[in-house]
Amino acid sequence: MRGDLRARTTTIVGHGGDEIEAYLAEPATEGSFGGVVVIHHMPGYDDETKEATLKFAANGYLAVCPNLYSREAPGEEPEQAAAKVRSAGGVPDDRLVGDIDGAMKFLQSLQTSNGKVGTIGYCSGGRQSFLSACSLQLDAAVDCYGAFVVNPPPEGLGLKIAPIIDKAGKLSCPLLGLFGAEDQHPSPEEVAETEKVLAEHGKTFEFHVFEGAGHAFFSTARPFYRVEAANEGWKMVLDWFERYLGS
Repeated sequence: MRGDLRARTTTIVGHGGDEIEAYLAEPATEGSFGGVVVIHHMPGYDDETKEATLKFAANGYLAVCPNLYSREAPGEEPEQAAAKVRSAGGVPDDRLVGDIDGAMKFLQSLQTSNGKVGTIGYCSGGRQSFLSACSLQLDAAVDCYGAFVVNPPPEGLGLKIAPIIDKAGKLSCPLLGLFGAEDQHPSPEEVAETEKVLAEHGKTFEFHVFEGAGHAFFSTARPFYRVEAANEGWKMVLDWFERYLGS
C-alpha cells in the first residue's frame, strides 16, 4: 500500500435514475488513476467491503462501492439489509447492471480518472462482476468465488436468479477468477466449466483455484478466512488491475 487517501459516503445515480448510497475512496494526490467498482458480498454493504475499497485507493485507484441494498433498506445495518434483500429473492440482474453502470460513469466523471474502469466482486458480487463484464464495456474484471454462474441456486436459498454462463460470449474485458478448491458454490466442476466456455469463446482470462480454501477465503471477519490464499489473491488482483487499468 502506498500514499495518502481520502474517503467519504456519497450518492451515485444507479438503475432507472435512482440515487443510491456509495462509499468512495481515492488517492489524496495529484495524478490520473484507474477506477475500481467494488461489488459487495451477500452479507451487504459492510465495514469489510469498505476496507477493501480503501485498500484499492491506497494502491493508487479511484474506488467506489455502491450500496446495492439502498432501495430496500436505506440506512439499515448490513445484516438486517441483507436479510430483507435475500427474503425478496436477491438483487435483480437488470438493476444490478444499471447500478454498476452508474458507478462506472461516476468514476469516469472524476477529474483524476484516466477513463479506465474495472469491477471486482466477492461471493454474490463475484457473479455480479462476471455479469457486469458481460453486459457493460469494462477494461478489467475480477470474480472472487462468484456462485451460480453455471448452475442455479438451490431452491431452499430463495434467490430468484438464473445461470449466466450463456452470456460468456459477450465478455468485454480480461477476467481474473479466484476460487477455493473446497468451495461448493461454485464447485471446482463449475469453475472448470466456466473456463471451458470462456476458452471456446476465445476470451482473455486467468482462473486460479487455491488448495485448502473454501468460500469467502478473503473474508477476514469470517471463519472461512485463509491468510495465505487471501494474501496471494490480493497480489494477483492488484497485478491484474495494474496491467489493465494502470495505477
